[in-house]
Amino acid sequence: MELQGKIALVTGAGSGIGKATALKLAAEGAKVAVLSRTESEVLQTCNEIIAAGGQSIELTADTSDEAQMRAAIDKMTESFGGIDIVVANAGINGVWAPIDDLKPDEWDRTMTVNLRGTYMTLHLTVPYLKTNGGSIVVVSSINGTRTFTTPGATAYAATKAAQVAIVQQLALELGKHGIRVNAVCPGAIETSIAANTASRHREETEVPVIWPEGEIPITGGKAGSSDDVAETILFLASERARHITGTPVWIDGGQGLLR
Repeated sequence: MELQGKIALVTGAGSGIGKATALKLAAEGAKVAVLSRTESEVLQTCNEIIAAGGQSIELTADTSDEAQMRAAIDKMTESFGGIDIVVANAGINGVWAPIDDLKPDEWDRTMTVNLRGTYMTLHLTVPYLKTNGGSIVVVSSINGTRTFTTPGATAYAATKAAQVAIVQQLALELGKHGIRVNAVCPGAIETSIAANTASRHREETEVPVIWPEGEIPITGGKAGSSDDVAETILFLASERARHITGTPVWIDGGQGLLR
């Protein structure tokens, strides 16, 4: 129970990496506010934590919507009294298409969810973290940080690269307040984010390549799990990572090294 007494916020906690992280932090003793724009999913995560003996509240909000996020953070702090850990996980893949085919509103949608959502999450929680210090973990990706071969993923890759830049900028800005800021960069992980992906004219942007047998070296090609990412987030949120800040951690089984 290494997070006993800590208070955590996990965005995008209705499924995948966010849900696995919320469950893991709660299992280690943290009070966890689980946030998602899909009420049914976040209620399920919250109920699973409570059924396992943990403490949790559900927050339904779009991370890019200032009014909804302010109301959610107010509810969280009124219920739990503060914030020690923030996991900014909410995001979408958006539309993957050739740059001359990608529509302005499609570009804007990816930027809004992935970057404004990250900004809004940190903007509203950092004042609470400044009180006693704490840990921020932003969920980025190998796309835009280690690999650039996903066909048409320009908007998505740009947001993921920007998230790492945000992490490194804020690691210095917030260090004097005892706040650590890190990123995790997953590769292929078995989640439902594909449901938020639309791909067009892949053949126009795809670079032909023959991958070595087993595109993910350490697993022989098998994708990682949400728990693999959640374990790393738990470490970065804990005192075991007390001297780590401004660091992206790639969780891809070596996949990015092949690409």
